[in-house]
Amino acid sequence: MKLEIWTEKYRPKTLKEVVNQKHIVSRLEAWVKKGSIPHMLFAGPAGVGKTTVALCLAYEFFGKEWRTNFQEMNASDERGINIVRGRIKDFARVRPIGADFKIIFLDESDALTPEAQQALRRTIERFSNTCRFILSCNYSSKIIEPIQSRTSVFRFKRMNEENVDEYVKRIAKGEKLNVSKDATKAIYEISEGDLRQAANLLQASSALGKVRKETIYEAAAQSKPEDIKEMMDFALKGKFSDARKKLFDLLITQGLSGEDIIKGIHKEVFNLKIQEDKKIRLVEQIGEFEYRMNQGGSPEIQLEALLAQFMKHGK
Repeated sequence: MKLEIWTEKYRPKTLKEVVNQKHIVSRLEAWVKKGSIPHMLFAGPAGVGKTTVALCLAYEFFGKEWRTNFQEMNASDERGINIVRGRIKDFARVRPIGADFKIIFLDESDALTPEAQQALRRTIERFSNTCRFILSCNYSSKIIEPIQSRTSVFRFKRMNEENVDEYVKRIAKGEKLNVSKDATKAIYEISEGDLRQAANLLQASSALGKVRKETIYEAAAQSKPEDIKEMMDFALKGKFSDARKKLFDLLITQGLSGEDIIKGIHKEVFNLKIQEDKKIRLVEQIGEFEYRMNQGGSPEIQLEALLAQFMKHGK
């Protein structure tokens, strides 16, 4: 039995297969027809198709031998100036084989130091006749202005629930899975539009047979919204001992981290049936206690203190 990673198995091979991002794909398809592309900067959150689109472009231009003229590098592995002067420059200076240009895809380019980015700017200028650069980043603001002015910037959108549902159905059909509707919704809520995480969640939970909401949350090691809501309702009703008992069930029995629980509280606080001004104060308190935990505060003590604040607003 061949064990495959679904994120790679169901990665789109052509631009037409790319989920969403139509505003980007349509422009790239036009450039493919013309036979040339400019230097590009792909900006957007994780798991929305930046690397996939770069790979699809390489396949569309170079066919089955695309690996010969395509070089993928991750700037977070080597982020100093030597990576630009070494590997990137060595690949860029060699003429392409059977094509007009080569493609260098530099993932997580916002991890490059300012000095490395300055060196990269000069490399882009010198070798533009034989090489096209595609830079990928989460935050375009971390890329220096001279590089941004030399590239066409594409901003990738986060996937919506319909996109995630379409992708999950594609995998479920290929793997002959039985995926319930509430499981698909749970995948979207946990992944927040990250298709890579959605595929990994689906694969991790599929080993247990039918994919249900419960198995998704178990695979993700995250709190169920109903458990978080129950704990918050206890606190708002003044039942502090019950709220504390539920908190320790989440921390000890389910093995969740304090950060996961406080993120769950933040998501559910907007669904509470309380006045808007109280929600605003609670969000402010959530931010304060999350900061305390990040600074080394005990998750148990900080979360109990947060539940005490919920009790005050409930009264």
